[in-house]
Amino acid sequence: MGQKIHPLGFRLGTTQSHDSIWFAQPRNYSENLKEDKIIRDCIKNYIQKTIRISSGVEGIGRIKIKKRIDLIQVIIYMGLPKLLLEGKPRRIEELQINVKKKLNCVNRKINIAITRIPNAYRDPNILAEFIAGQLKNRISFRKAIKKAIELAEQAGTKGIQVQIAGRIDGKEIARVEWIREGRVPLQTIRAKIDYCSYPVRTIYGVLGIKVWIFLNKE
Repeated sequence: MGQKIHPLGFRLGTTQSHDSIWFAQPRNYSENLKEDKIIRDCIKNYIQKTIRISSGVEGIGRIKIKKRIDLIQVIIYMGLPKLLLEGKPRRIEELQINVKKKLNCVNRKINIAITRIPNAYRDPNILAEFIAGQLKNRISFRKAIKKAIELAEQAGTKGIQVQIAGRIDGKEIARVEWIREGRVPLQTIRAKIDYCSYPVRTIYGVLGIKVWIFLNKE
């Protein structure tokens, strides 16, 4: 009946784990959730400002947050973290200060670590960022999707599905286009599927990119 479920939420506890790990009383839950959003937005904005993304591999895969009473630990998974560490050795300290200012937390320490993703194009966020960069450069959406699928297959994925929705190529009427290569068993809970939804602003409006990647069956 067209009732869809989020692929990652569907697999929580089997092949998927939480990106935020903390415990809060019901009355403080919304504040903690808001804090997570501020941390993620602050990190993404800082990296976009400081690094000129050229190929798309430099993007952020995911940001994991672990909270304790006196410490917030943030792990950033990136395609090429060298770019953040090169040139300015104090960039991570600067980022920590920025996040601390945004959160306005006095009693807690913030510890930020960066981890490299070994096969960057196996990550849907980095692939979506790559497609977004291609679309911004006025490259045909089919060409961009096919190139992304090619890169994902080279990285050793078992299947990939890419969907773009909106005013594609500046057409008057919005539409949805998708391409699938290999197997993407969304109904199987044991199948390890990675997913992301990524909005991209173009000169003719906002497009939505969705990427599903089938990694392996556990």
